[in-house]
Order: sequence, then structure tokens, then C-alpha cells
Amino acid sequence: MKGAGVVVVLLSLAALQPPLAANSLVLLNGNIYTADARNSRAQAVVAVDGHITFVGDDAQATQHAPRDAVTIDLGRRTVLPGLTDSHAHLAGIGFREFTFDLEGTSSVADLQHRLAERAKTTAGEWISGRGWIETQWTPAEFPSRKDLDAVVSDRPVFLRRADGHAALVNSRALVVANIDRGTPDPDGGHIERDAAGEPTGMLIDKAMALVFDRLPPPSDAELRRALEVGAERSVRIGWTQLQIPGNSWKEIDLLRQLCAQGRIKLRVYDAVSGPGPEADRLLADGPVLNECNGCLTVRGIKLYIDGALGSRGAALLAPYSDAPQSRGLLVNTEEDIFSVLVKALRRGIQVETHAIGDRGNRIMLDLYEKAFNAVPIAERAVAEPRWRIEHAQILDPRDIPRFHQLGVIASMQPSHAISDLFFAPSRLGSDRLVGAYAWRTLLESKAIVVGGSDAPVERGDPIVEFYAAVVRRSLDGFADDNWHREQRVSREQALRMFTIWPAYAAFMERERGSIEVGKQADFTVMSADIMTIPDNEILKAHAVMTIIGGAVSHAEPGITTSKESTEKVSPTAASQPSM
Repeated sequence: MKGAGVVVVLLSLAALQPPLAANSLVLLNGNIYTADARNSRAQAVVAVDGHITFVGDDAQATQHAPRDAVTIDLGRRTVLPGLTDSHAHLAGIGFREFTFDLEGTSSVADLQHRLAERAKTTAGEWISGRGWIETQWTPAEFPSRKDLDAVVSDRPVFLRRADGHAALVNSRALVVANIDRGTPDPDGGHIERDAAGEPTGMLIDKAMALVFDRLPPPSDAELRRALEVGAERSVRIGWTQLQIPGNSWKEIDLLRQLCAQGRIKLRVYDAVSGPGPEADRLLADGPVLNECNGCLTVRGIKLYIDGALGSRGAALLAPYSDAPQSRGLLVNTEEDIFSVLVKALRRGIQVETHAIGDRGNRIMLDLYEKAFNAVPIAERAVAEPRWRIEHAQILDPRDIPRFHQLGVIASMQPSHAISDLFFAPSRLGSDRLVGAYAWRTLLESKAIVVGGSDAPVERGDPIVEFYAAVVRRSLDGFADDNWHREQRVSREQALRMFTIWPAYAAFMERERGSIEVGKQADFTVMSADIMTIPDNEILKAHAVMTIIGGAVSHAEPGITTSKESTEKVSPTAASQPSM
């Protein structure tokens, strides 16, 4: 350690009461994976004022550490660059934690039981919830309004499917929304009907708005709480940044307040919803870059071209194998989308578009290419726009090379594969699965693939996403020939999908994504070495510490390591590092 009179506080993880803030932080005795191709492994890291100043071994780190550094003995635990969820809905994660959660519903009867219990404990005009998915039931069929009416008929019920692209409502909700047999399908949506032409209560994509718009909106206080709860949960399980696809300026303004107040430590990279007034405002005002000491950036517009596979809203080139009358839905017109693309290129706004079906993906690749040709590089605010396709789930193999050729990033969620591949064969047939969730083929074509979770659609756990990417089996170990396990990726590739490649996708590769001198001091510390342990042990691992901007934002209690000091110092007395 440099100089005389140096104070060293060697803390155990158990001793930490996060957030631990210090101007200088030293991590020693670690098993560090840097995601830096030039220096892939290390033992120690030094950070000053929220940025990395040294990466190497313990002895050298001690020499490079400032005199006031707080030092943590990692006990050979595995350290990764701060993990990024490249596709997650922060408010939705928070609302899931304290509202009517239907995840894991096993049958119509289970759905009815949960609804009955909810009705006993709630008062008011509406019951709303989210998380059911019929493909896990026997039989795997959509429920109906009659199933809900049998339990709750005196007030409206709105229960969103897990994927967020369909909802089940009861008869009372249909009456409130004035939906009957004569109501036409809205553009980009579908009202399911029975053989007699009566609405079944199933509303697909934009048809949901007919009822959803009648629900009382959350108050500012409720939304603020959801954002805080979602951020706390994300940091606790190891995420250091969330990239939010499709947000409102109201949420962004609340995020600004919460970040400024220090109530949210999580870094947020945001995109507003479009087309519409939210996108128009960003196009008029331009990007918001690195607000709140680097915690908040808003520089994208999230568009939609189709719906989801499970609700048969994904736009397919050929009909659904289990619904030959349908090829899915286009939820926006190509004309409306193209108009936004041209404006975005001229204003330096990133575009990320939800596209799940092979037809939806082809349309978007065509539109992106058309926009790139319409606005030459000299006329763009950002020469390399790094546009994204969110999900890119079902691809015609002929379209896969176009991602690299056009410079389009594939933003994919590995857990979708291990959820969807239970029902995707029935939706698509075996032949189309060759281009489904094709992570490895995309990487081999030199495309950039970034990993996310789509929480609250999925759990939003980085360990589940890592496991899905490298193992491509269900959480209980199932896979068959339809799962195309040849598409799984290496652990090094998976690490990059949640670190350096998301940084690139956010124009932040010089700031974060790997453990290198000069970059942000964001780290995720794991309970086990997920880069080497057997496949069947990955799901047992979890984050034990999350460090953001050099501050310990989460540390798991009950972990014992050595503790010694030359002088007793209270770590919480140190000043807050820059974020």
C-alpha cells in the first residue's frame, strides 16, 4: 500500500450493510472474469470515484490503492462485469412484486381459485392481474369469460397473459367497454369469438386497449413505488443496468426524481414508446444522455410490428400450424413506422422494434434497410445508428445474415426459448424451428446478440438467462429434438451477451461492459463460478454482491470471510462516490 499511515479495512461480505459508499474501493482475492479480450482474468480491482483504476493481482492492487481505500476480501468468489438486462420493464417488475401475480397458474381451476381468493381481499371496481399462460395447462387452450364469470361477475376483471400481448376479461368488463358481437376488431388487434360470434373474453394485442383504457391508471405514488421496488429487486439479483424498451415520459420524470434523491442506484438506459406523442417529443428534443451522474440515458424509440407467438399474434410468413386461418397480426402500419425511422436517423435516435414472427422480422429488416438507403450517412446525426430488433425470435434462415449486413443488433431473451419451446412446435411445426431462438447462428453470422429477460414476462433472473443461453434446457432439464440445442452458446459468449455487447448496444462500450481501467466500477459477484461449474449446478448460483459506481448496493448477509484492520473505520462514514 502506498505511503505511511495507510488505513486498510478488510471486510467480510457478511459485515457489509449496503449501500457501502467509499471514494476508493479495492476488491482482493477474487476470481475475476473481465470480458476484456486482452486481459480476460484477474484477481483484484481498484476503483476510485466510481471508475476502475487498476486490474491485476492482489500485490499490485495493494500498491495502486489510495490511502483511504475500503478493501473487500472476496474469498475467491467470482466477479463479473456488472450485468445488464438488455430488455426489461422496470415498472412492470415492481408492480409484479405487489399486485395480483398469476405466474405459475397450473389450470383454469387454479386461475379461478386464485381469482376467488383475490376477490375476498380486495375492494373496488376492478380486479386486474398478470402472469397466466395456458400453454402450460392441460388442455392447452385459452380460457373464456365464462370461466371468470363463474367466480366474479359483479365487477370487471382484466387478467393479462404472461407475454403481455393478450388478456382475458369477464362479461362485466366487456359490458363496461361496450364490446359485443358487433364490435369490429381494432387495427392491430383481435377479439376472439365463439362459434356463435360472441366475444369469448380473449383480447389479442391492440384489442386489449378497449378494456385496459377503462382501468383506473396507477397514481404517481404507486408508479414511484413500482419503480423503486423493481430497481431494488434488480440490484439484489445482480443487475447493474436495465435497458427499458418502451417507456413514458411520466415514468422517465419519476426516474429522474428517484435517481436524484438516491432512491434508485440502478443504471437505466431508456427508450420511449412510439409511434405517437412520446416518440414525437424525443424526436423534437433529442436524446437525454448520462443524467443523474450517469444513471439515466434516454436515446431510443421502441416500436412494434407484431404480437407474440403464444397468443398467435406474431406475424408469420406461412399460417400457424395449429391455426391455419391465421398468419398473425401487424400492430402498426409500415408507413407509420417508416416515417419514424427516417426522422430518427436525422435526429440521432436509436430505434428498437419488437418483432417476433419471421414475417415481422423480415418486414423490419426491409424497413430498416429502406430507411438507411433513404438517409445517407452524411445526413445522419449518428453515422452508425445501432438499431435493434427486440426478440428476433422466429427468423427465416435467409434473413439471419442481414442482421450483420445492416448493422442491426439482435436483442434476445434466452429464457423465452426454454419457455416457448414447449408450445412453439405446435404453433410453427418442426421445419420453422430451425430459425427459432437462433443465437449461435446469428453469432456465427457476425451479428451482435445482446441478452435480456423481458421481465416481468419472464422472471428476470440473470442466472436463468445465463443457464438458458448455455444449456438450452428447461429449468428441470428437459429438451428434445425440437429445442435445437446446437443453438446454445459458449459461456464466454453468454457472458458477453450480458456485459460488453449490451454496452455496445447502448453506445457505452467505452464506459462499461468489461472490467478495464477507465470504465465504470460496476461488478456482479456470484456465489459460484458460473463459467466453469457443471450445467446442472448453474441454477444453484446467485448474486451475493452488486457494486454500482464503486458503491456496494447489495451484499448478501451471512457470508463469512476474514476480517482485519490496522485501524477501525466505519465504512458507512465514507463519502458517496460519483455515479
